[in-house]
Amino acid sequence: MHTDTERCVRAVQSKDARFDGWFFTAVLTTRIYCRPSCPVVPPKVRNMTFYPSAAACQQAGFRACKRCRPDTSPGSPEWNARADSVARAMRLIRDGVVDREGVPGLASRLGYSARQIERQLLAELGAGPLALARAQRAQTARLLIETTTLPLAEVAFAAGFSSVRTFNETVREVFALAPGELRTRAARGPLAPATPGVIALRLPYRAPLNPSNLFGHLAATAVPGIEEWRDGAYRRTLTLPYGHGIVALTPQPDHIACRLSLTDPRDLTQAISRCRWLLDLDADPVAVDSQLRTDPLLAPLVDAGPGRRVPRAVDGAEFAVRAVLGQQVSTAAARTHAARLVTAHGVEVEDPEGGLTHLFPAPQALAGLDPESLALPRTRRTTLTTLVAALADGTLRLGTDTDWERARAELSALPGFGPWTVEVIAMRALGDPDAFLPTDLGIRRAAERLGLPATPAALTARAADWRPWRAYAVQYLWTVDDHPINHLPA
Repeated sequence: MHTDTERCVRAVQSKDARFDGWFFTAVLTTRIYCRPSCPVVPPKVRNMTFYPSAAACQQAGFRACKRCRPDTSPGSPEWNARADSVARAMRLIRDGVVDREGVPGLASRLGYSARQIERQLLAELGAGPLALARAQRAQTARLLIETTTLPLAEVAFAAGFSSVRTFNETVREVFALAPGELRTRAARGPLAPATPGVIALRLPYRAPLNPSNLFGHLAATAVPGIEEWRDGAYRRTLTLPYGHGIVALTPQPDHIACRLSLTDPRDLTQAISRCRWLLDLDADPVAVDSQLRTDPLLAPLVDAGPGRRVPRAVDGAEFAVRAVLGQQVSTAAARTHAARLVTAHGVEVEDPEGGLTHLFPAPQALAGLDPESLALPRTRRTTLTTLVAALADGTLRLGTDTDWERARAELSALPGFGPWTVEVIAMRALGDPDAFLPTDLGIRRAAERLGLPATPAALTARAADWRPWRAYAVQYLWTVDDHPINHLPA
C-alpha cells in the first residue's frame, strides 16, 4: 500500500487508525516516522514519504515518534492472510527465529537460500531479515525497559542483543533516548511496573473487536491445569524456547491487557507473538466484515456483532492433539480427555495464583504413550498415536511457517483424519483465514436456519463468495447456535 501515495496521504490527513501497521509515514524535515493515526498536525504532503515497515524507516535513518509510538502498531494483516514465503518469513521473524537461529536458520525453515529470502524481503518490505529482527529487538527492549525493573544489561541480552553497546546504540538511534532516559520517562507515566516479576503491557488491535466469541471459545474449551478463566481474564501456561510462562489476557475497550510471568525474559518476543496470534489481533476486521456483508444471509450476523476474530492456538502440535481428542464428542468430554493427558504427561509448574498446574505435554513426551491407557475408541487411539509419532519425529510440522496446503495433504494421509479435523487444524493452528468447516454440526444447524444449502458440497460452493475469509464466516455462523463459545463467561 505504501506505493499508493494519494491513498496514504488521505489516511494520514484523516488520522485513520485502520491503516496503522499497513504503512508508516516518514517526515523528511524532522527525520521522524509515525503511524497514520498520529495525533499531531499532519506534515505537508511534500515532506511525507511512506515505507512498508518500521524497519525500513529505521534503516533509512528515521527515528520513532515519541507521541504515537509507531513501533507498537498492530502488525500488517497481510502476513496472516497470505501463505507465500514472505508472509511465512515475517511470521517467523515475529516469533524471534532470526534472533535464535540467524538468517541461515530462517532460510532453512522456509526451504530457500539466505540470499533469496533477503531479496524477497527487501523487494516487499524495504528491509532485510536482519533489519526487521533489529526493529523487533528494539521494541522488545523498550517493553522490558518500561515495564520491568530488570537491570539494563540484562534487558539487552533478554531482548536479543549480542552486546550492551549494540543495545545502547540501537535504542538511542531508534527512540532518540538512552535506555535510562526511557525508563525514567516510563516511571513518571502509567507504564510504571506494578508487580515484581510480571510484565504488563497492552496488545493493540484494529477496531472493532468482538471479545464474546474470542474469549468465550477459549474459556469454554479450556483444559483444566493449563487454562482457566479467572476474574475476567483468560489465563494459560506457555512452553517457550528458553523456559515457560503464564499469561493473563483481559479484553479492554481499546486494547488487550496482557500480564506475563516468564522464567526467562529472553522469551518475551515469542510470548507476545503467540498471544497476538492466539487472539488474531493483526486481523483487518473492516476488510473481512465488508466482504461478508455482501451476502444478504450473513449481513445480519455481521451487523449484530462486527469484529469477530478466529480463536487460534499458541502451539500447533498441542491443538492437533486436542482436535483428535475432540473428534465426535462434546466439548466437556474433549476437555476431560485433554486434562487426563496433561495430568499424566505434562510438566508441572508453579502458579502464584494457584489455578494452573502444568504445561501441555510436548509430542516427544507423548511418543511413548500407552494406547491402552486412553479412554478412547480403538480407532481414535490409533489416530492419536500416529499423529504424535509424526509430530515427535518431525515428519509433520504445524507451525506459523508451515505451508497450508502441504500440511493439509500430510494430515489427510494420517488414519482417522477427515475433512473436519484437517480444516479445524488449518483454521486454528495454522491460521488459514479461508479454512472452512461445511461438515461441522454447528455450521449445518446454522445453514438450515438461515436457508443456506444443506449438503457440504453445496454449502462449500455457496461459500465461494466469502473467500478468502471463510474462517471468519464460520465464526459468524456459529453465533446462530446458543452455545457457550459465543458468550463471555460471567
